[in-house]
Amino acid sequence: MSFAKLDELGRKLEALEHALAILGADEATHMAVGGGAKRAEAMSALAGMHHRQATAPEIADWIVAAEKEVLNEEQAAALKEFRRQYTNMTCLPSEFVERFTAARLRSEQLWRDLRAKNDWAGFEPALEGVVTLVREEAALRSDALGLDPYDALMEQYDPGNRTADITPVFADLKGFLKDFVPEALAVQQERRASNPVRPLSGVYAVERQRELGLAMMAAIGFDLTRGSLSVSHHPFCGGVPTDVRITTRYKTGDFLSALMGVLHETGHALYEQNLPQAWSHWPLGKARGMAVHESQSLFVEKQLGRNPAFWRWALPLVDQHLGESWSLAEILPHVHQVERGLIRVDADEVTYPLHVILRYELEQELVASRLAVSDLPEAWDAKMRDYLGLSTIDDPADGPMQDVHWPGGAFGYFPSYTLGAMMAAQQWAAIVRQHPAVDDEIARGHFETINEWRHKNIWSQGSRWSTPQLLERATGEKLNATYFTAHLKKRYGR
Repeated sequence: MSFAKLDELGRKLEALEHALAILGADEATHMAVGGGAKRAEAMSALAGMHHRQATAPEIADWIVAAEKEVLNEEQAAALKEFRRQYTNMTCLPSEFVERFTAARLRSEQLWRDLRAKNDWAGFEPALEGVVTLVREEAALRSDALGLDPYDALMEQYDPGNRTADITPVFADLKGFLKDFVPEALAVQQERRASNPVRPLSGVYAVERQRELGLAMMAAIGFDLTRGSLSVSHHPFCGGVPTDVRITTRYKTGDFLSALMGVLHETGHALYEQNLPQAWSHWPLGKARGMAVHESQSLFVEKQLGRNPAFWRWALPLVDQHLGESWSLAEILPHVHQVERGLIRVDADEVTYPLHVILRYELEQELVASRLAVSDLPEAWDAKMRDYLGLSTIDDPADGPMQDVHWPGGAFGYFPSYTLGAMMAAQQWAAIVRQHPAVDDEIARGHFETINEWRHKNIWSQGSRWSTPQLLERATGEKLNATYFTAHLKKRYGR
C-alpha cells in the first residue's frame, strides 16, 4: 500500500529531523567555537540528505496512489497535509538547500561574534549573502505555489496567512499603539508617583534563578523527563517533542528577564510535548505553524505569566528560591512595566508589536529588492524613531543585528510574534467565557483547566487545520484584534 510506504518514509525522515534538531540545539548552547565549520558542514549534509529523501520523485506517485486507497478520517487528513508539505519542499532543489544551510549557519556563527563587537561592516557581507539566497528561495517558492514571493516565504511558517490579510490589521494596530504607548506610560507614571517602585535587589545568582525557572516550568505542566533548560545567546525552544531543549539568558541584576524568557519558551515546549504522538512522523503530527506556536508561548508569558493571579501563586516560589519576599503590589510594577526600548526580546506587551511590525515591513522590502542590505541600518533607525522615538543609527548591535532570524535566513517569521499575541488574547477570552473562575484556579497554582482547553483545542490538533481554521475552531471566530487591544487597555490603560 502506498500509504504504508509514506508511513515508512515518515519514520526515516523523523530520524533525520531528530538528528538535525539536536545538533542545532547543541550548536547554539554547548558546542565549542572551533567546531563551527565542521558542524555547519555536517548539518548541511544531513539537511541535504533529508531534503533528497523527502522530495524523491516517486513520492508524488505514492501520494496519488494513496489518495485512491480506503483511508479513515485521520489518515486522509494526514495524507492531505503530507501533500501540502511535499509541494512546498519540492520547490527547492537539494543543491540549494545544502548551499543555504551552510550559508545561514556560518552567518549565525559570525553574527554571534560580530554582534558583541557592534561590527556591522564586518557582518554586512554575510547578511547580504543570506538575503540573496532568501530572494532566490522566495522566487522558487513563488513560482511553485502561485503566491507572491513574501507570501510564499510566510507560508512556510504560517500556512494560510497572507500579507493582504495581515498588513491592514498591522496598520490599524500600529496606529493604535503609537497613540496608546504614550497613554500607558502616563498611566504608569501616575501610579508610580503615588506608590514608589521597590527596586529589585540586583543580587540573583544564576543557579538560583535556574531553579526558580525549573520549578515554574514543572508547575505549569512541562515534563522534565522529556526536556531540559540551558543557556544560549538568544532564548529558544528547540530539540524534539521527546527531548525539548529550552534556553534562556540570565542577568544577575534582574531575575524577571530570564524568568519571562523561561515562561515564554515553556509555552513553546508545552505545545511540542503535547502534539499527537501517534502522528509524530507525519506532518499532521507537527505544530501547525509559528503564529500558533507563538500564541502558545505568549499565552504562557503574557496572558498567564503577567496575570496578577499568577503572581499570587508565584511569589512564595520567588521567596523560596531567591530569598526575597515581595507583595503583589510591589512586584506588579515590574511585571507590568512599560518602557520604550531597543531590544525586542526585552520589550513589554505594549511596545513589543511595534518591534515586530518594524521588522515585518523591512523584511518585505529586503525580499522585494526595494531595500539594499547596506541601507538597512538607516531604514531601521528611521522606523525606530517613528514608532518608538529611539535611535539605533550608531548602534547596529541593538538595531538590525539584534535578532538571530535574519542571519539564520528566517524571513517571513516575524509576523508570527504579533499574530501569536493576538491569537493568545483571543484564546484567553474564549477560556474565560467557558471558565469564569479560571483566575481563582491560577492563584491556587492549578493550571489544569487552562492546559486541558489548550490540549483539546490546539495541541492535539497538530497540523490538521490551517492557521486561520484552527483559531476559528478553537475560539468560535476568525482572528479578531479587538481582544488584544482590549487586553492592553484593561491592563495598561486608564
